Amino acid sequence: MRRGHQAAAPEVQVSEHGTFPLGVADYAREKVAAVLPLAHEPVLSARVRLTRHEDPAVELPVVVQVNLDVNGRMIRAVAEGPTTREAVDVVEGRLRHRLERAARHWEAIRGVEPSAEPHEWRHGELPEHRPGWFPRPVDEREIVRHKSFTPARITLDEAAFEMDQMDYDFHLFTEQNTGQDSVLYRAGPTGYRLAQVDPAPVEQLSGHSTPMTISAVPAPLLSTDEAVTRLEATGLPFLFFLEGEHARGHVLYHRYDGHYGLLSPASG
Repeated sequence: MRRGHQAAAPEVQVSEHGTFPLGVADYAREKVAAVLPLAHEPVLSARVRLTRHEDPAVELPVVVQVNLDVNGRMIRAVAEGPTTREAVDVVEGRLRHRLERAARHWEAIRGVEPSAEPHEWRHGELPEHRPGWFPRPVDEREIVRHKSFTPARITLDEAAFEMDQMDYDFHLFTEQNTGQDSVLYRAGPTGYRLAQVDPAPVEQLSGHSTPMTISAVPAPLLSTDEAVTRLEATGLPFLFFLEGEHARGHVLYHRYDGHYGLLSPASG
């Protein structure tokens, strides 16, 4: 569906987690609603989550997260800031850029050549600054979210595009040619790096135009408790590991609230 032929945009749902001044929810709602017409497919839902860290030691205490369902495709943007309005302004710009980029990508899929105008989607774009996580004491951290799902079996180019559209630092998926649990993440000179449970030779991977580096290091074999210990020891934002009990690739990561999240492939 092309721009100008869309169904009415949905109401933007805003949730607040923490203490916020009056009017900021309406400000966020108006900012996000203003960019929805940029979508080239119907927007089925639009949700904004406002989170404020109360610890005065946090330099940028406000995190704004926007999730759009664009005709079944999820598009996500996240930003942090010293105030809610500043964070909302940043996330609005990132969301606008993602919608324009996604529209050009969908046109290319339909057989239309992408435009050479500014903001044209391309895999090689460098990611913007990534928000960190709340500095919760280590002995208070817990795995508060465990998401088990069936990773899509996709190409490396598709994984890069989905990771960008969802504004993720990493993306757990099944590599199309090898059938291996794999994670694409932001690192290296190209901005993309691939890790696999048992790294396959480059020639065995799906053909891709996205420049990326390939890790030759197998995923470490760990229990979940051991993964927590290693994540803290390394100081990294996430850890890709082979979980011993199920023999599948898992990702343990730091959440914005200072706790942990765990992603795992569904059994069977």
